[in-house]
Amino acid sequence: MSQSIKDPSELQSIYEHRFSSMLEYRTAVWRILTTSFFQQFVRPADSVLDLGCGYGEFINHIACRERHGMDLNPKSPAYLAPGVKFIAQDCSTPWQLPDASLDVVFTSNFFEHLPDKKALRDTLVEAHRCLRPGGRLIALGPNIKYVQGAYWDFWDHFLCLTEMSLGEALENNGYRVVRSHARFLPYSMVNVPRYPVVLLRAYLALPFLWPVFGKQFLVVAEKV
Repeated sequence: MSQSIKDPSELQSIYEHRFSSMLEYRTAVWRILTTSFFQQFVRPADSVLDLGCGYGEFINHIACRERHGMDLNPKSPAYLAPGVKFIAQDCSTPWQLPDASLDVVFTSNFFEHLPDKKALRDTLVEAHRCLRPGGRLIALGPNIKYVQGAYWDFWDHFLCLTEMSLGEALENNGYRVVRSHARFLPYSMVNVPRYPVVLLRAYLALPFLWPVFGKQFLVVAEKV
């Protein structure tokens, strides 16, 4: 069985090395992604969990009533906005949240870091338990069909997924997929040109461009 990276100090080292020089740019990109696209899935009264919250790029910018971030990186809390409740734990173990306490679980570029499909299934089961009926799980991640060999350029990638395999996992564990894009965003912001963030708004508004440049899937599912 493969082993994911669960040692907090190693996680901290990996992400500091990978992202420390581009945190400002990533924050600007995610501010636009959140306000111009993902906010449509989140209501002002919702309780939202950012699964694998990292440096808080999503959860810091989403407008909602209650915000949670879950991660094993011990440096994450230092980057979270005031009011974001941090949960330090392995996501494949029982979550430190009550049943039916969340309206939205969001995750970006996280499921590929899980060691195997059992860990993913256990995570989906916990998310299902914590979501209210009709609550949404929103997942963004690299689509192995289009990323192919470049997927292995990152030391902490383990689990290969497509929009179809994730959709099937969701539907086998109490969800209904309501939106699925095989190609949504480009693969990575690491070791690529930093394009002006103003272009991102145009890209999001022109879905016919997504199949041209997109290598990450977007899947939105509801708890049945």
